Amino acid sequence: MKLMNQLFAEIIIPLALPKNYTWAIPERFHELVQPGIRVEVMLGGRKKYAGIIKKIFPNKPEAFHPRDIINVLDQEPVLHTEQLKLWEWMAGYYMCSEGEVMQAAVPANLKLSSESILIWNEERSLNFSDLSDNEYIVAEALEMKKELRISEVQDLLDVSHVYPVVKKLIEKEVCYVWEELKEKYAEKKQTYIELAPAYRNEEALAALLNNWGKAPKQMELLLAFLHLQKTEGTVIQPELLKKANASAAQLKGLIDKGILLAEKRSTDRIQLGHKNSNLSFTLSPAQQHALQSIQTVFQTKQVCLLHGVTASGKTQIYTELMQEQLNMGNQVLYMLPEIALTAQIIRRLQEYFGGQIAIYHSKFNANERVEIWNKVKSGEIKIVLGARSALFLPFKNLSLIIADEEHDHSYKQQDPAPRYHARDAAVYYAGLFQAKVILGSATPSIESYFNCEQDKYGLVRLTERFGDAQLPAIELIDVKKYQQKGKIAFTEPLLDAIRQSMGEQKQVILFQNRRGYAPYQICNTCGWIPQCRNCDVTLTYHKFKNKLSCHYCGTQYPVITTCAACGSHDFTQKNFGTEQIEELLNEYFPEARIARMDYDSVKGKNDHDALIKLFEQRRLDILVGTQMVVKGLDFEHVNLVGIIDADGILGFTDFRVNEKAFQLMEQVSGRAGRKDDLGKVLIQVSNTLHPVLSFVQKHEYDALYRYEMANRKEFNYPPFTRIIQLVFKHKEKHIAEEAANIMMGGLSPHFPKEISGPAQPVIDRIRNQYLWELLIKLPKNMQHIGQCKQMIIQQTAIIQSNKRYSSVRIIVDVDPL
Repeated sequence: MKLMNQLFAEIIIPLALPKNYTWAIPERFHELVQPGIRVEVMLGGRKKYAGIIKKIFPNKPEAFHPRDIINVLDQEPVLHTEQLKLWEWMAGYYMCSEGEVMQAAVPANLKLSSESILIWNEERSLNFSDLSDNEYIVAEALEMKKELRISEVQDLLDVSHVYPVVKKLIEKEVCYVWEELKEKYAEKKQTYIELAPAYRNEEALAALLNNWGKAPKQMELLLAFLHLQKTEGTVIQPELLKKANASAAQLKGLIDKGILLAEKRSTDRIQLGHKNSNLSFTLSPAQQHALQSIQTVFQTKQVCLLHGVTASGKTQIYTELMQEQLNMGNQVLYMLPEIALTAQIIRRLQEYFGGQIAIYHSKFNANERVEIWNKVKSGEIKIVLGARSALFLPFKNLSLIIADEEHDHSYKQQDPAPRYHARDAAVYYAGLFQAKVILGSATPSIESYFNCEQDKYGLVRLTERFGDAQLPAIELIDVKKYQQKGKIAFTEPLLDAIRQSMGEQKQVILFQNRRGYAPYQICNTCGWIPQCRNCDVTLTYHKFKNKLSCHYCGTQYPVITTCAACGSHDFTQKNFGTEQIEELLNEYFPEARIARMDYDSVKGKNDHDALIKLFEQRRLDILVGTQMVVKGLDFEHVNLVGIIDADGILGFTDFRVNEKAFQLMEQVSGRAGRKDDLGKVLIQVSNTLHPVLSFVQKHEYDALYRYEMANRKEFNYPPFTRIIQLVFKHKEKHIAEEAANIMMGGLSPHFPKEISGPAQPVIDRIRNQYLWELLIKLPKNMQHIGQCKQMIIQQTAIIQSNKRYSSVRIIVDVDPL
């Protein structure tokens, strides 16, 4: 190959490599490659990956001789350059690799690796004559061995490039891929039924029906087909057999007689429906003013914070802004913190926008995800409603991003990397498209509000509820007055209020931020408390399962009846989880219809939505739950909300505890009195003088903001600084501590005032890994922050090059929550 014809590519593969690797592009592929195209590459030994080309250049790396790429997998890019820029920024800002970002971003079926295992399909009767020579060799080996690794297929065929053969075998249902069983994309096929050409005119069809002999079941089947054809237009086999209550054999009889035809066709898994908008509402004067103010802000700023009280109608304002972009043919991303918990908003937006909106979240299988991916990339889908992962979709002409409930901590990814904040990443991503961003909340994050004060973001307020509804009255109940022996779940004022609401035929929501039956149990003789073997946490009793459960690692234990320390059988269950609250409610109100909404009770794909619908239809009287009852719910008949244990919310060891507590209590209280009634919120608490409670009672966000800003300025916390948290994990406590001290020693000469620690967190062992932490508080100087990040990378390399610390896991979390 002549030097002038050489090309090389920086390629991202889904691994946590310190930097992207370079491969050579053989001349035969020069016309086929461009950024965003997937290529097949080998990295070390025989391990292959589908990587994505980031950039192409003519200069050979000096330090090593690149291998050739093996094959080009796409005819056109699977994403646009804006997505590659987002990956690069995210890897740099959140201190991870672009491979880790790719792993999070790209649907699983677009990532191939040679670790895949082919499994023989026992349910398929195979005609080997339909196979090519190479397909036959692999199929024969599979029939004998039942499973083959991709590397074994390469040995069988004596070629390295086997993906085309494997793809054909999967399409012909000879085998499936074990580890990617739900992740390999294949077109969905449906069997369509049609009338044979000979009977498509009325005379021939009438003659057929009038002269029908025996086989009455086949006659019923044919009449069912004709009815479906007239009402639906197209007829698919499962629907026909279901409607006619017929068997496949009876359908085959009509096909064999030449009356009906069967044809397999590709069909979309994602059925989008009609493309018409139906905005069946009128904005109030306050909403109209807020909309116009946002449009004015967008003339000079990219980001606008919409601070609207609960039930002020923010969603309708979003809808108007979305319609504006639809009219111009642009795309919109509407982000929600947890898509599975927002069934009401989904239904409302689908009612407004029909088939122009698609939902993207983790409940979809990978085949459905890739169809949405491709429809977004082509521009066919105009509006995407999704959780934080929707940010990675390959938008073509994105013009608006809406981050609803922007304060919610679910927008922050925890594990694995990239540990990004979707709200902050959305602002950067929008900038690549010159798009606008709306951040919406009744309780904005301190950081977003600070950005408005600094004139970085615009601010629009919506201070009144839609339809002249009033904000609920909030009353504190001092639980100390009602406790005789130990803690109680319900005070008399709360029980009286529930009885009153029930008597008025209203609904009640009760909030307790602990699931299970009892958060812990204690030996009354010696004070021993059962703990998890793998984590330094107490075990929660779940009565329904009759198990003790660790909420950190998920390990379950049998119920303990004998104290491990003193042998006593006398235990007391302490505090109350949602399961016990539900049980007590059934004792107090046996006639009430009560349901529980928490992680244990709504695990299924549609469980949450089904429960919400029951409550909407007033088939439930009382709903008790954890934070799930806070998010995205609008019930017009709720006039009482009770917070069972506010002390538990106010007692966390976190500099954001006041902000989080205010947001949680204000959001919970916002479920009450959302229509004509004046709602009531009762908060059970022992520390009635806590300053946050007065802010909640008066719905005074601005007062909370000023209080928090004074504290954070004094102690040098965000938004006045940027935080980087380093967590060191190892099965040996002293090794994790040593690694943390080495990092401290390497960083402290350069950042002596900014580092705190090393220290053990409150929970210092999870899944048998001991934890040590360093906290770095940096001034908001990009150059200074960049230097610190570079030093962390260097020190991490030094630590992990030492054999003693090579297995220490060092987790870097930028802007932790």
